[in-house]
Amino acid sequence: MIIYKTHAGPVLELDGKCFIIDVPNWDELLNKEDLPGWLQHQASKGIVTDGVAHQDLHPPIGTQEVWASGVTYYRSKTARMEESKDAGGATFYDKVYEADRPEIFFKATPQRVVGPHGILHRRKDSKWIVPEPELTLVINKTGKIVGYTCGNDLSCRDIEGENPLYLPQAKVFKNCAALGPGILIAEKPLADSTSIACDIIRDCEKVFSSETTLAQMKRDLEELVGWLFKEESFPVGCFMMTGTGIVPPDDFCLQTNDEVRIRIDGIGELVNRMD
Repeated sequence: MIIYKTHAGPVLELDGKCFIIDVPNWDELLNKEDLPGWLQHQASKGIVTDGVAHQDLHPPIGTQEVWASGVTYYRSKTARMEESKDAGGATFYDKVYEADRPEIFFKATPQRVVGPHGILHRRKDSKWIVPEPELTLVINKTGKIVGYTCGNDLSCRDIEGENPLYLPQAKVFKNCAALGPGILIAEKPLADSTSIACDIIRDCEKVFSSETTLAQMKRDLEELVGWLFKEESFPVGCFMMTGTGIVPPDDFCLQTNDEVRIRIDGIGELVNRMD
């Protein structure tokens, strides 16, 4: 089952049908004690609606913060080492890939997040900005993973590579993250074979395409959540991007009007354009 946040309120897609969900707000919805069971009960009431159109979709987030973990795939490790080698920071990424403690950083507040077909921002003081397609965890206030969505952790590789201390500037700025199209509510963990894919369209032509699977991730998802919640609390839950295994070539940079398409098995496709 997938829940969507629309201008008319939450909508549940289940068994090929769409149902209106009666709940006061998105934060309360994501923190229902038995969310899958509660949603099944809502569907049984039979409040059926038409299918969800992309223009009706909002980012599937309430007042939650968005956090992220990096260097969780080998491809990400090698990319980070390459971009930072001139600054002497390459060994940082090599060490964190093998360390017990993962890299975890703050990514976005809700107002910095765009939804399906929203406009992402190209930071003007960056000359090397790329998308980072990532499985994103939806975590409730108790630290339980209740769902999954597609995420785009937009990143300025030149700023990050110049000095690791510049990471917040490379990652956090207006419209720096995208989530959607909806949240997959799954009672079981996703399979390692789950595919994550990315296409970038420029002037109606595909200029980049790549794909990976969760099997390529070094870190366990529950492990990442455990580290995030170790000395922190989230009263309404949070979102956590889990790192990328898809990195465009070093000579690639996003341009104005580029369209980024991120697909994850079972969740759907998140489409955004660059300003």
